[in-house]
Amino acid sequence: MSFPTHRPRRLRQSPAVRRLVRETHLVPSQLVLPLFVREGIDAPVEISSMPGVHQHTLDSLRRAVAEAAEAGVGGVMLFGVPAVRDAVGSGADDPDGILNVATAAVAAEVGDALVVQTDLCLDEFTDHGHCGVLAPDGSVDNDGTLERYAAMAVAQAQAGSALLGLSGMMDGQVAVIRGELDAAGFTDTLILAYAAKYAGAFYGPFREAVDSQLKGDRRTYQLDPGNGREGVKEAVIDAEEGADIVMVKPAGPYLDVLAEVRAAVDIPVWAYQVSGEYSMIEAAAANGWIDRRAAIQESLLGIRRAGADAILTYWAVEAARWLRAEL
Repeated sequence: MSFPTHRPRRLRQSPAVRRLVRETHLVPSQLVLPLFVREGIDAPVEISSMPGVHQHTLDSLRRAVAEAAEAGVGGVMLFGVPAVRDAVGSGADDPDGILNVATAAVAAEVGDALVVQTDLCLDEFTDHGHCGVLAPDGSVDNDGTLERYAAMAVAQAQAGSALLGLSGMMDGQVAVIRGELDAAGFTDTLILAYAAKYAGAFYGPFREAVDSQLKGDRRTYQLDPGNGREGVKEAVIDAEEGADIVMVKPAGPYLDVLAEVRAAVDIPVWAYQVSGEYSMIEAAAANGWIDRRAAIQESLLGIRRAGADAILTYWAVEAARWLRAEL
């Protein structure tokens, strides 16, 4: 009778051995919590398509970021939902606009405990819902949008944001914003470039979260889901333009792109586990079809294994508590 020469199962024989030889590890500081703050509400509003996630008031936002800091997460990413919108997103760089006011409040609350981050994009602030200003023919004006982004960048840095999340996918956005920040004296403000952001089907719940006014789609500036090499190219360009970190978004459907970007650049690479990824697991778990905690943990570990140095996830606080309890 022939017996196996190689016995890899020896490394799986007990929880202690499996823990000792595990290749990929996840810790709370590798998690970033996205948060929504809405102008004009007097109590948090649950997002119907994202159970457990809320649009916050300033007061509830302060409590949420304090909770995140206590859990040991690495940072919070803030999204603003204004009461009034216009064609150029005037509220985005208004010092009294909801996102900038919230940023100052969060920086004062937890700025020493975690990295305060802000979404730098116009889509939440425009009455047409696009990530930039529009040309007369209705297309998104790339270079006109860069002027608005530059103003936003300075306003967010002045409000106390330590890291700007450039999510608009405009050509040249990193170079323009880096130059504007440096000229204004914000040389230490970090830039996270959403380098490989795909125009996919997983953003629906987020659109509810920010009360998106979008008509049509964003396929002229976000990436085609069939293009992997293009995502790597965008990440390399953003790194060359001065990004401190690059991002792949969504995470789960684009793990191949994430791995290739990780191999192509020598700066940190992050991934965003987007709203649709969150809602699918929550819905399946609510129906008893999957083990919720196990599915969440496995999804995060898979993103880490593919090469993400940090993950934006709506489960950041809950997952961080689980990880700390396992130590």
